[in-house]
Amino acid sequence: MAKTAATDVIYQLEITLDHIRPPIWRRVQVKDCTLAKLHDVIQRGFGWCDSHLHEFIAGGERFGDPRQWNDDFGDEPIGDERKMKLSQLAERGVKKFEYVYDMGDDWKHTIKIQKTLPSEAGVRYPRLIAGERACPPEDCGGPWGYTDFLQAIQNREHPQHDELTEWVGGAFDPEAFAIEAVNKTLPATR
Repeated sequence: MAKTAATDVIYQLEITLDHIRPPIWRRVQVKDCTLAKLHDVIQRGFGWCDSHLHEFIAGGERFGDPRQWNDDFGDEPIGDERKMKLSQLAERGVKKFEYVYDMGDDWKHTIKIQKTLPSEAGVRYPRLIAGERACPPEDCGGPWGYTDFLQAIQNREHPQHDELTEWVGGAFDPEAFAIEAVNKTLPATR
């Protein structure tokens, strides 16, 4: 017997970008999916460009795309994110895990499984239901570089103001977050 949408389990996740104050975070609801699919949701939910390596660290194990990883990035084997689902992590008792994006800038995200709930008929998943603040621009130097970036673009007298404002493509509002626009970009999960 096939599952109906009304009986699908939805995972509500809170994803917070570590080492940034005030916090940048997203609350998302997703159907059970692989970590590879969750990677896509995080990329779009935060506004990252998916141009760097990433990994998940959950229950003491590392998961990523093994096609992107080789011996140059560490001696520990990496599990295949395409074969690990949220439901499997939950069954193992994992309630909180980590997502790292861009090993140079070292953007660490804490992911909390807040709750599970039944899906709602007619609702497209995944969906963002809350969040705050704009995602830092790619390649700005991680949390510490982002602080420097903000200081420079917010102070017209800063020696790097013009250069960084041009680099980011004009104005950058660190408080801006358009949940409706992000929801339109989220990939459907099965």
